[in-house]
Amino acid sequence: MQASLATEPGGLAPNEDWAAASPSLAVVLDGLSTGGLDTGCSHGVPWYVAQLGGRIIAELSGSGIALTEGLARALEQVAMLHAECDLSNPGTPSATVSILREGPASLDFLILADSPVVFEGEDGYTVHTDLRVDSVVPELRAETELYATGSPEHQAAVQRMITAQRLTRNAPGGYWVAASGPEAAEHAVVGVASRDAVSAAAVMSDGVSRLVTEYGMATWADVFKMLRDGGPTSLIRYVREVEATDPVGQRWPRYKAGDDAAVIFCQQ
Repeated sequence: MQASLATEPGGLAPNEDWAAASPSLAVVLDGLSTGGLDTGCSHGVPWYVAQLGGRIIAELSGSGIALTEGLARALEQVAMLHAECDLSNPGTPSATVSILREGPASLDFLILADSPVVFEGEDGYTVHTDLRVDSVVPELRAETELYATGSPEHQAAVQRMITAQRLTRNAPGGYWVAASGPEAAEHAVVGVASRDAVSAAAVMSDGVSRLVTEYGMATWADVFKMLRDGGPTSLIRYVREVEATDPVGQRWPRYKAGDDAAVIFCQQ
């Protein structure tokens, strides 16, 4: 498959998204914000996503192993790289994971948390994602929407929400992300699509998908047209233009004025 990609930070802080592609793989990671809270780790989220992403590519390139097995192996390897850190801390660096792999007759995908894989076909657009995080601590999520994005009150509300979310992260009844243990891989959403039924695919972080799902400023058809006409960079640029019209989250309440964004556009 032919793949083009782009990723950029949402502000002045280092980019916590990560994206890479090979002739048969597309991988997007979205590092979870720490909200300034303790992680028990001397490494930052950008380090974590770079280490994990590289190992996912290494495990799955030229390999026929299941996507879940490749992710589990990569998680184990990264945990060994910073075993001196407190990996039991509920805020240990973590990330969403989305993987698309091309085979001779099929497209395999894996999704852990809310970075979607979207297929374009003759019948329209099929979105695969994992929204379990939306079901935890809804009252604290709603509280963050009461304040202007970036205000002291908003930052405090986001910290309260993240603190509570961490207690449900990678736990029964909560939601699952890539963190310190390989067991998270077994909780990923996985599936297979026929290559003949897919004309193009996009793998992205929610910093991009929110243009459709939260802002409602584009359809998936619009997104794929932008990807074809101007590539991933132009799509992210449009997301930023939309966000700039609502810098304090009055129209679209959110945790940051601009979130890190990553997208890989795949065509056969």
